Amino acid sequence: TPQPRFGQQLGAMAPTEKKAEADAKGGKDKKEEKKMTKEEKKREEEMSPEDIELRDKLAMMVERAKDTDEAVAKAALETMKEEIRTATSSMTSVPKPLKFLRPHYDGLKEFFEGMMDSTNKTALSDILSVLGMTMAGTDSRESLKYKLTGLKGGLDVWGFEYVKNLSGEIGVEWGVRKAAEKSTDDLKALVDEIVPFNMKHSSEPEACDLLMEVDLLPEILEHANENNFSRIALYLTNCANYVPEPEDAVIYNAVYQIYRKVNRLPEALRIAVRLNKEELAQEVVDACEDEQVKKQLCFMIARHGAMNIKSEDDDLVAILGNAQLSEHFLSLARDLEVYEAKTPEEIYKSHLTESRAGAANVDSARANLASTFVNAFVNAGFGHDTLLTGDAKWIYKNKDHGTMSAAASLGMILMWDVDSGLSQIDKFTYSSDDYIKAGASLAVGIVSANVRSECDPALALMTEKVESDKSTIQRIGASLGLGLAYAGTQREEVLELLTPVIADPETPIDLFSLASLALGLVFVGTGKPDIAETIMQGMMEREEKVMEDTMARFACLGLGLLFLGLQETADVTMEAISAIPGQIGQYCAFTVETCAYAGSGNVMKVQKLLGVCAEHLEENNSHQAVAALGIALVAMGEEMGADMSARSFEHMLQYGEVNLRRVVPLAVGMLHMSNPKPTVIDMLSKLSHDGDAEVAQGAIMALGLVGAGTNNSRVALLLRQLSTYYGKDPNNTLFVVRMAQGLLHMGKGLMTLSLQYSDRLLTSPTALAGILTIMHSCLDFKGIILGKYHYLMFMLSTAMQPRMLVTLDEELKPLPVTVRVGQAVDVVGQAGKPKSITGFATHTTPVLLSYEQRAELATEQYIPLTSVLEGFVILKENPDWKPDTTADSTKKKEKPMGGLDDLASDEMKKLALKMQHVRPDQRMYDK
Repeated sequence: TPQPRFGQQLGAMAPTEKKAEADAKGGKDKKEEKKMTKEEKKREEEMSPEDIELRDKLAMMVERAKDTDEAVAKAALETMKEEIRTATSSMTSVPKPLKFLRPHYDGLKEFFEGMMDSTNKTALSDILSVLGMTMAGTDSRESLKYKLTGLKGGLDVWGFEYVKNLSGEIGVEWGVRKAAEKSTDDLKALVDEIVPFNMKHSSEPEACDLLMEVDLLPEILEHANENNFSRIALYLTNCANYVPEPEDAVIYNAVYQIYRKVNRLPEALRIAVRLNKEELAQEVVDACEDEQVKKQLCFMIARHGAMNIKSEDDDLVAILGNAQLSEHFLSLARDLEVYEAKTPEEIYKSHLTESRAGAANVDSARANLASTFVNAFVNAGFGHDTLLTGDAKWIYKNKDHGTMSAAASLGMILMWDVDSGLSQIDKFTYSSDDYIKAGASLAVGIVSANVRSECDPALALMTEKVESDKSTIQRIGASLGLGLAYAGTQREEVLELLTPVIADPETPIDLFSLASLALGLVFVGTGKPDIAETIMQGMMEREEKVMEDTMARFACLGLGLLFLGLQETADVTMEAISAIPGQIGQYCAFTVETCAYAGSGNVMKVQKLLGVCAEHLEENNSHQAVAALGIALVAMGEEMGADMSARSFEHMLQYGEVNLRRVVPLAVGMLHMSNPKPTVIDMLSKLSHDGDAEVAQGAIMALGLVGAGTNNSRVALLLRQLSTYYGKDPNNTLFVVRMAQGLLHMGKGLMTLSLQYSDRLLTSPTALAGILTIMHSCLDFKGIILGKYHYLMFMLSTAMQPRMLVTLDEELKPLPVTVRVGQAVDVVGQAGKPKSITGFATHTTPVLLSYEQRAELATEQYIPLTSVLEGFVILKENPDWKPDTTADSTKKKEKPMGGLDDLASDEMKKLALKMQHVRPDQRMYDK
């Protein structure tokens, strides 16, 4: 018998079976219907008729998109695309079409997988890519997957959020493919579409981020132009702080290329200096054809202090040598009426402090020495004072090493003025006293600090004084003098003079160490292996007992300064240092490592140094002090690192051993040079009354450094109170208080010790070297500053700079213009043209700038040749400027106000008179 066909088989089912199945099915449907209707009813009650209509329309389009007829499907996809594209939504909610298409997303995906390749498939792929933005699971990267199979281009259609989402997915996918070594060509093609889109819509930071994610940053160069270069460069420069080396160099190189492309040479020079690349800086100077801009570049290089740029032009050589610094500084002093010399008593203000019973005013050598330093710091650079210039009797009121400091202090008073300064110091070079001769040599170095002269007077005066037939103290004075005079110049003559001193195993340890320090200053940041070898050889030849001397630390610092900021270049030397025996070997290793990563913000190094500080060592712990200082040194580069390290220091104060607590105030001081933040002053103020004398002395010295050159009244009051508190202290803490008072009023408030300059982008290596010398000296107050090596305080002279803004005309004559000076505002990545300063006051140049202030021109009559207004800025006339005619018109308008007789009543006259003196924003327009 023939088998029943399939339909007949179904029909042949028993009626009871059919009924049971239908019942079950019906019950299930009813349940679901109930459930659905409850939820749907609730939703539909909330939805407006338009929304319901849109939902149903989209559901129908989804069904039609699956239609077999291509034309129907195409029309449906077009409608869907249009609906999604034109949907508007508030910032907090998802666009409606995306919301209503959510239930259909998986169905559309399944349908897409089964489709044949066609135009409809690519159109659906694009729609799925947009839906994937809100519907795909985390880490699925579906939006990107469908975009790669969709139409090329067309980013404008879907808008900014979609592109942002794609960029994020590309970054992840790129990393995955690179790890698996797969091709990334399709991703690169998409990146090449997204970057121009971002550039066109003023979201340069997004474009930079994407290119950094996919290691294609140099490509940003082809998108940079006159309109967007400043935003790109500002964003990238700030990003460089947060990436590990050597990627930061890649970013800076990209910024440098951008500035060169748009011919912004002063800005390109800043980046070349930040990269510490002398050849790039020379390239910028050589590429500059405008004479005025060239002069501006030379002013910027002179401020840095460690770039040796060659030039044939005598005018440029004079600028590079900072020849006009003294002249402009003195004219600023006259402008601000602080030219008159100040006495130490005017700084101490002893009449304001309650003097304790029995503390008679004894004219002791220690008090005189303190006054010598205060006098030197306060009148620094002014060329005259009340103690030393004119009459030299004051020198003989000091003893031994004190006379050396007194003679050297004359150099600080005459700072930067080489010509007249040397003639005044000259008489001391013929003294019969070795200490005074040594002081005179040091004074020659201080006068020449940060100033370079063609005729090299310092070298001529000191050559024979370094030779071995002279007394040790004279040789020390001459070595340090050479170090200061030629800091950062890399002069071979100095190397030839000082190498025999270091190489001779018979040289006393203090001379050996300070000569090494002088070489470190002259060749700062060059990493010269032959000098490093000579210093290490000298350390190994001496017995371990000799190297335990407190002065040996300066040999280590000299070695560290050679590698300042060179990062991994120092690794070879680090290996060699491990051969130096004893505690000094460890001290040396940490000194070199922390100097090498100075200002890099390297997180791994900070963690390592924190680990070293966490060990509780009872003895042989001097290297921990260097590690704690190192944390500040490494974190100094950017604000966030500095704030975070300040937190770590608070933990050290609570849980650290006493040797660490002594370093913390110094490290905090180093992070906030000439930047007296209230929180920092509070912290140091507490520590200045600490039970441990060295902690207190460190805190007092740090107060001086934090307030250096600011005349901060709060710090001044604290120091006056401390001078009473430590009036009869046996540990000579009063001497440190006096030093701090001198530093606070440094240059009568016209100078700064701040290490960062040029909008806090650059750090001067010679300034940092001077500050580090002071920091290492303060690690042993008793043996160095309060011992017989107090003259090391004069090493600050490399870091002392006038905190002024001087505007010059094209003839380099001072040109007074109005500028706005205010608190600097971070405008990185902000839309439009945000204001870069806030809370400003308008002054006429020359003006003083403090650490966190920024200046901008208040007139459009001139154009500055550099974007950062600091130090010397050359202005040129603005060719498009027209004199303001509105001033005349306002005068005409005001005339009726003058003719009050025309007004009808007395009341009106009174009102009109009042109105003349009311600010526009206070007028009541409706009255």
